[in-house]
Amino acid sequence: MSKSTQLRSKTINGFVWSFVELISKQGIQLIIQIILARLLLPEHFGLIGMITIFIAISTTFVQSGMDQALIREKKIDKEAYSTVFYYNLVVSIMVYFIIFFVASWIANFYNEPELIKILRVVMLVVIINAFSVIQRVMLIRKLDFKTQTKVSVIAGIISGAVAIGMALSGAGVWSLVAQQVFMQLMIAILLMSNNRWFPSLQFNVVLFKKYFIFGYKLLLSSLIDTIYQNIYFIIIGKIYPVAQLGYYTNANKLKDVSSQSISQAIQKVTYPVFSNIQDDSKKLAGNYQRLIQMTSYLFFPFMLGLVAIAPNLIPLLLGDKWIPSIIYFQLLCIAGMLYPIHAINLNILKVRNRSDLFLLLEVIKKLILTILIVVAVIYTSSIEGLIYAAIVSSFISLAINTYYSAREIDYSFFNQVKDMLPSLLLAGIMSIVVYLMSNIFNIYSVNLLIQIISGILIYLVGSMLLRLKEFTIMIRMLKSIGKR
Repeated sequence: MSKSTQLRSKTINGFVWSFVELISKQGIQLIIQIILARLLLPEHFGLIGMITIFIAISTTFVQSGMDQALIREKKIDKEAYSTVFYYNLVVSIMVYFIIFFVASWIANFYNEPELIKILRVVMLVVIINAFSVIQRVMLIRKLDFKTQTKVSVIAGIISGAVAIGMALSGAGVWSLVAQQVFMQLMIAILLMSNNRWFPSLQFNVVLFKKYFIFGYKLLLSSLIDTIYQNIYFIIIGKIYPVAQLGYYTNANKLKDVSSQSISQAIQKVTYPVFSNIQDDSKKLAGNYQRLIQMTSYLFFPFMLGLVAIAPNLIPLLLGDKWIPSIIYFQLLCIAGMLYPIHAINLNILKVRNRSDLFLLLEVIKKLILTILIVVAVIYTSSIEGLIYAAIVSSFISLAINTYYSAREIDYSFFNQVKDMLPSLLLAGIMSIVVYLMSNIFNIYSVNLLIQIISGILIYLVGSMLLRLKEFTIMIRMLKSIGKR
């Protein structure tokens, strides 16, 4: 078997298991979230939403961008893994104690005294995560997503069971805290037991400097991105009642089950694959274009379909008390529609070793988003206005990302738009028709079933009538997977 055939086989297998992980992990998380949403109050989710940004920023610090440096290396040894591991561990301990001591200030900012204890417990996940980073890097380098799938599923079931049990006993917000801590703890334990890698007593300063030079720019760009991805939790938590933040938090979680999770799955698989062909510009550009086309074809109808079925989906899954979150969910789905496209474009910059450009783009895009947020706060004074700012920012970011990635490979912004446009237009038509079916009957489940079946049929028939090549490719992929 040729190297090209082996790479193609490993890539398809990686995609299959990565999306199996997505479906199983997020499916389990969705079921757990539905149960917890029915057992708990919006205020409980609002309290967790207030500290989401601190967990996200701390996790970004621990990963430090060095995990990406390790993934793109063609050859690597135990000393390199150990060097990065010890750095991650030291940083995680430092970050934990910083948050531990400033917890009271954060609680005073939100005027929620309960946040002090919550922060000091939930932030233990930062230290726990430090034991998982290298384990994941090793599996990603081998394109072994099967092991990660099993770990995620088992950890999700155990942590979910703990959370549900605590919620039933009246633990309130602490059931959500326990879910996060147990989830990361089980992932760390299972990865270590499956991978059987333990650090050696080695720390190579030369290697550390090499990875840090590449990684710190990714770290800074990730920090900027993380802050802005979670900035709405701070703004909404500070300005609006905690229940409103709870509605937004759960709407955002449901959106993340689809958009960000799929983006991460695509990014996780394509980065090591693109790294293997980073020196072959023609092959890189060809694979990149096909990935953009297929991602658009599969992802756009999914996200716009969620917008259309939201009025029946949210109350059916979470209960009528969560109806105020419908509009937030719909707008967030539109904002998240381009996430996978962003991820693919930014992967090209990392593969090409342009972490400097990666950082510059994050600064530019976030300055634009800052202006949009300020305008939204001043002129709309609503949560919906803030999300509209995110939508506009997402489309502007697409133009910026594609312009600079096109300088690394021959695939311009206009060519990308041309490749995405047929899928976007067909998905848009399908979404409008499906949305008009929202109130055929007075039963959420019946309406939802009619909408889903209609949406799938409209999109597939439209694909055949328009003779979209992505539809043919998808059928071939399914047949190929079926033969395995």
